[in-house]
Amino acid sequence: MIPHKKVFNEALSSMKSIKIGDLKIALPIIQGGMGIGVSLSGLAAAVANEGGVGTISAVAPGFREPDFLTNFREANMRALRNEIRKARELSKGVLAVNIMVALTNFADMVHTAIKEKIDIIISGAGLALNLPEYRPAGSKTKLVPIVSTDRALNVIIRKWLKGYECLPDAVVLESSYSGGHQGIKMEDVGKEEFNLDQQLPKVLALLEGYEKEYNQKIPVFVAGGVQTGADIRKYIQMGAAGAQIGTRFITTNECDAAQEFKEEYLKAKSPDDIVVIQSPVGLPLRVLKTKFVKEIMAGEKKPIACYFKCLHTCDYHKASFCIARALVNAQSGLVDEGVCCSGVNGYLNNEITSVHELIEKIKQEYSEDSSSV
Repeated sequence: MIPHKKVFNEALSSMKSIKIGDLKIALPIIQGGMGIGVSLSGLAAAVANEGGVGTISAVAPGFREPDFLTNFREANMRALRNEIRKARELSKGVLAVNIMVALTNFADMVHTAIKEKIDIIISGAGLALNLPEYRPAGSKTKLVPIVSTDRALNVIIRKWLKGYECLPDAVVLESSYSGGHQGIKMEDVGKEEFNLDQQLPKVLALLEGYEKEYNQKIPVFVAGGVQTGADIRKYIQMGAAGAQIGTRFITTNECDAAQEFKEEYLKAKSPDDIVVIQSPVGLPLRVLKTKFVKEIMAGEKKPIACYFKCLHTCDYHKASFCIARALVNAQSGLVDEGVCCSGVNGYLNNEITSVHELIEKIKQEYSEDSSSV
């Protein structure tokens, strides 16, 4: 029997808390991990204090450490440890670390996060096939892979079951409309096949079988182009548990990047101000059309000397620019010399506000959309 429209509206009138295993999340929003240094302890703690999942990016968090260039491994482990501890001091809420599979120090970052008893590890930019091998028995850290398709998710699940006898604690399904690196080929960006509307039902159907067989609930969070409370509501109605949102949190007071970085997003006024370029790591990269990006698009090559060796897939001999240096420059406020990653709707960021005010606005957008059900 289909519920009466009024009853259904009332049931969805406000965002509900959810659980990932034994971990309760008051607000079904994960703040996306954004590197380098865009989402550290400041932003993560602020989101966690509002009831969502605050996420620290593990992409070169040690970029401010004095020995970053000479001791890349230790500097990043130390910085990640410090950022997790700072966030814990600022918040009693749920905290995550986003760790890219493509990182050359992936294992270091995972070990550090688990040792610090982080609540959740979220991992994408490649298939997180061996993530569970780093989680020791007794650890309560939840493991959440990011995928673009049901096929990719099924590969991960089969590997985890066979090799580690475990399932993902939750899943982030990310479309090709997200900011930063995309998990598909350049020619596939924007294809309908990879849209959330197409993939979410497939992912839910896949998980339903595993959930029944293993008696384990696996919530799905949608990401990529999810901007408003109305967007979140739409996908919750389709069966998602919640959403991961990144770009919208950039223009908040608590975002860990420089003011100049945040203000660059306010300058974007239309979809044309956001473009997809080829990243040195071999993946599509969605960014604001900064002066630096315009020069790259025009064929200009920036001098490269690789100090970082940060990503497995980066061939700096062939690359036109260093993605790590460009991200550090932008985060530090040198936006004319850097890259500012943005989701497809980043041009809708029209003010710098607090995380609390932003969350309240998203809640309002969510509840106001009840009339459309």
